[in-house]
Formats: sequence, structure tokens, C-alpha cells
Amino acid sequence: MSDTSFRFLSFVGRIKVLHLSWVAFFISFLVWFNHAPLMSSIRDQFGLSASEVNTLLLLNVALTIPARILIGMLVDALGPRRVYSLVLVVSGLLCIAFSLSTTFEQLAVTRFLLGFVGAGFVVGIRLISEWFPAKELGLAEGIYGGWGNFGAAFAGLSLPALALWFGGDNGWRWAVGTTGVIAIIYAAVFFILVRDTPKGSTYFKPKRGGAMEVTSKGDFVLYVVMNLPLFFALALIVWQLGPYKLGMLGAPTTYLLYGAIGVMAAVQFLRIWQINGHVFQRPVPAFDRYPFKQVALLNLVYMASFGSELAVVSMLPLYFLDTFDISPMLAGMLGGSFALMNLFGRPGGGYLADRYGRKLITILMLAGIAVGYFFMARIDSSWPLPLAVTLVVLCSIFVQGGCGAVYASVPLVKRRLTGQVAGMAGAYGNVGGVVFLVVLALVPSDQFFLVLGAIALAIMSLVMIFMDEPDPQTSEVMPDGSVRMIDVT
Repeated sequence: MSDTSFRFLSFVGRIKVLHLSWVAFFISFLVWFNHAPLMSSIRDQFGLSASEVNTLLLLNVALTIPARILIGMLVDALGPRRVYSLVLVVSGLLCIAFSLSTTFEQLAVTRFLLGFVGAGFVVGIRLISEWFPAKELGLAEGIYGGWGNFGAAFAGLSLPALALWFGGDNGWRWAVGTTGVIAIIYAAVFFILVRDTPKGSTYFKPKRGGAMEVTSKGDFVLYVVMNLPLFFALALIVWQLGPYKLGMLGAPTTYLLYGAIGVMAAVQFLRIWQINGHVFQRPVPAFDRYPFKQVALLNLVYMASFGSELAVVSMLPLYFLDTFDISPMLAGMLGGSFALMNLFGRPGGGYLADRYGRKLITILMLAGIAVGYFFMARIDSSWPLPLAVTLVVLCSIFVQGGCGAVYASVPLVKRRLTGQVAGMAGAYGNVGGVVFLVVLALVPSDQFFLVLGAIALAIMSLVMIFMDEPDPQTSEVMPDGSVRMIDVT
């Protein structure tokens, strides 16, 4: 770690780990979204209705919410090398199973389980934080997140051509199955070439598993409150699939799933008490405390940034098509420009956070998101198309920059909890995507953008009041019981 230069084109040391990590994330997103560009072929072969297509799209993100929490706990306990390899192998096998489906029910079950792969993002956040110093962490995490996220866009660009190359009615099956094989092969590459930490470094683990550690009574209450939207989002997905919306689930099944979500919530809250109930009996030593409000604020910022991105990317092609007199192909390309900015926006937001402060850049990104969505609400058919596209791209840069700023801060909250903090923030991104898509179904597009802007503005106000810059040092307890101070600035 003595070499402090950031040589992006190198393939040694921490730069090698960065490249291996973003490629793993790229492949996980390629697998996660491999069905979307091939949906027309899948729909035609299975004779799917519009409700069944919407169900598959919804199921693809449903499991990601709890999976990111679970994977965050596993990576803190077992280490990134083993967990990322496991995620890639399991998702590769599920991907192959999806490609072999012969009924809608098989498509639905395997697509639901494939939401698991979306949790792979969390693993790399912890891994990168082990290899990079704080002054480069935002840039490194931004490159990891931004370049990895491009896997979804690459699926749209490459898989239709691959399916056409294979040819026939089953071309989509071969294309989807190929991504699964790639994931399994790369799992072996990742396992062989990656280490959890640089040589001689300690990998700090949570004292107990099953829930995030908090260090005060107020933080305990806030942690419980911040868990509620996760279960609300799951219930919202069930409601959408139920008899009052898509009608894919009967009333008995819907109520059974509501009950299962309630049991999951009860078990989670019991585990939170088992892990953290001691804060009501005795104070946590000062050296071991951290402010959970930082986690809560990062959750909300990621909801406003990545959560809104998920919703906007879903509606933007149709929005361009309905607003301007253009072809469906051009509308799809213009809609994809929003996600394309991941390549630059996330690394840029992380880099600026490294240079000028996490809080300041987070506030500026949220302000840009709010202004961008407020202006997007005013787009109509009288606008010149190039001006509308320019505005969308500028707004996207702030959205991706906000994501980069969040994950420049996540690893600096508490080293041994980085996976869990990343997992919770990531889950809030998916919560935002689910909630915002429901809002989109209830209001016109211009009002939808106003809602997104207003939420970003409200969260910006909370960040201005409550967010802290990271302390110059944090502490962790070594395996021998001694306390080690870690520089984070």
C-alpha cells in the first residue's frame, strides 16, 4: 500500500482488485437484466399477456431488497472473495435454469430467484474499501459502481444480436444461457485472483451476525424505523401482483404472502433486539460508537438517486416516444442515454467527494437532481428534441454523481460493518425504484418528475442539517482485544 498513485491502466495491487471487481459487478448486472432486451421473443414463444410480462419485470427486482441485506451480512462475516464467487455461481446456475424454462411458472420462479444476483453490488463495496485509502475511495467505488452498472446497458446492446446469431426460436435461450456460463467461469477467475485484503491487513468482522450493530438508544430506535420501508416495499410488490392490480396472485396467496412478510419483519426486529438490546442496559464505550444517522441519511440519498434512476430508466423510452414524433428505436436509444452516464457520473461524484468533502458534494448532487427533475417536468412536444435530450443527460449526471457520493461515504461509517451499511443503502435504492414506479402508475409524467424533484429537495434539507463529515480516525477492535485507530481522511 506504499504506492499511492492511481494508475488506472495498471493490473497489479489494488488496481487489479478494482478491475476484477467491476468486471464481476458488470457480469452480475449482465445476468440480472439479460431478459429485458429479449422479452419480445420470450413473450411470443410463451404467448405471455401484458400482465405476465409486467410480473416477470417486477419479480426480477423483488428478491434484491432482502438479498442485499443478507449479502451485506455474509460479506462482513465471510469476506468478499468467497461471497462474490458464490453469488456468481448461484446466479449463473439460475440463469441457465431460466433459459431452460418451458412454462410461465418456471420463468416466474427462476426470474424471482435471479433477483439475488442484484445483491452482488454490495460485495465489491466492502472489497474496494479494504484496498483503497480514503482519499481515493470515492473514485474507486465510483468506477466499480459506474462501470459495473453498464452491464445492464451492455445486455441491451449485445444480447439481441447474440440471439440472432444463434438463430431460431430458441436463440434467446442460448443468449441467456451464455451469460450464465460466463458468470460461472468468472467466479473461478475471481476466487483464484482476488484477496480480501492487502497482505498484512486485518479483515475486521462484526461481533455478532444477523443484524447491524448500533451504539446508542436513539440509534436503536432509528434503526428499527429505517427497517420498516424495506418490508413496506415487499408488501407493495405483493399488492401489485395481487387481485387488485395485475391479478397474477389470488386473494388467499396474497394474504399468505402478507403474513410471511409480517413474520420476516417480526424475526428481524427480534434479532435487532438480541444484537443491540444491551444499549438500554449499559453504554457502549466511546471508542466503539458510530452515528447511525449517517447510515439513515445515506439510505435516503441512495433512494433519491439510484431509486429514481431505476424508475426513470423504465419509463423514459416510452416517454420520448409519446412526447416526440420519433421512431421506437430512436426512443429506446435516447432513453438508454440516462443509464449510459453511469460510466462517468458515478466515478465523477466519488472523485469530487474525495477532493471537496462528502457532505458538500452530496448536497450539490441532490440539488442538481432536484433542479434536473423540476425542469424535466416542463418538457413537452414544443421543446426541440436535442434540448430535451441534453437536459435528461445533465440530470442523469447528477443522479449518478449522487450514487458515487453515497458510496464514497459508506465505507467510512464503520469498517467492520461496511457490507451491512452498503447492503442497507443498496436495498433503499430498490425500495425507491418500487415506490417511484407505483407513483408513476398513479400520476402523469410531469407530476412524476415533480415528485422525484421534491423528494430530492427534502432529503437535501435533511443532509444539510444532520450529516457529518467522517471523523479523522475511526477505531476497530483487533482479534487480540486491542484497539486500533484507522485514518479515514
